[in-house]
Amino acid sequence: MKKTIVLATAVAAVLTSGVASADLSANAAITSNYIWRGVTQTTDQAAGQGGLDYSHESGLYAGTWLSNVNFTDSDGNDSGEGYEMDLYAGFSGEVSDIGYDLGVISYQYPITPQANFTEVYVSGSASIVTVGVSYTVDAASGNAGNQFDTGDIYVNGSLDFSAGKSDISIYGGSYSFDNDSSSNDLDYIHYGASIAKDGFTFAVDKNDISSNAASADDNVRFTVSYSMDFEL
Repeated sequence: MKKTIVLATAVAAVLTSGVASADLSANAAITSNYIWRGVTQTTDQAAGQGGLDYSHESGLYAGTWLSNVNFTDSDGNDSGEGYEMDLYAGFSGEVSDIGYDLGVISYQYPITPQANFTEVYVSGSASIVTVGVSYTVDAASGNAGNQFDTGDIYVNGSLDFSAGKSDISIYGGSYSFDNDSSSNDLDYIHYGASIAKDGFTFAVDKNDISSNAASADDNVRFTVSYSMDFEL
């Protein structure tokens, strides 16, 4: 598969670039609602999440991350429980106080593989401002004609700063789907804010998705989560 070859090449480059100056870490989290790009991935239910990250002093990195998911159909009915497994690799660094990050990420759904898709991404940051763009380069057959097909573009930005002992983030994004049309309204924007301290994060999110009463996709959503990082 194309996505597998791309990721395997990137991960191999990281793993062979020098173990002596590399770091391996893990993370774990629980959250009252898994929100991704302004949309619930668990039908407003709780999620357990965790991952592993490998980083090298050159800026190369690779990792994997997992979470339970539960999606709904257009009528608001459960359409699939399972889990998401992300595989990613990239390169990040800084030039003249301008940070950058570019890489590839594959969203894998082992129980429903027809929903898999892969993106390339790039972002830049200066002071408290971060902007980025992601482009879907490969999608499984189940996405043909639907959301998350090849050619989708996601643009996002955030303001991240500290206030006392807390970390504040104000963020937003715009998702443009290749299969959006007058009869198939898929594009949307979202925005939100979060405050974090000592591993706890409180967030509020909103999007402008046209929804029916059953799914209520565009409701304001409040989320509480706790996360931990471990050096291995």
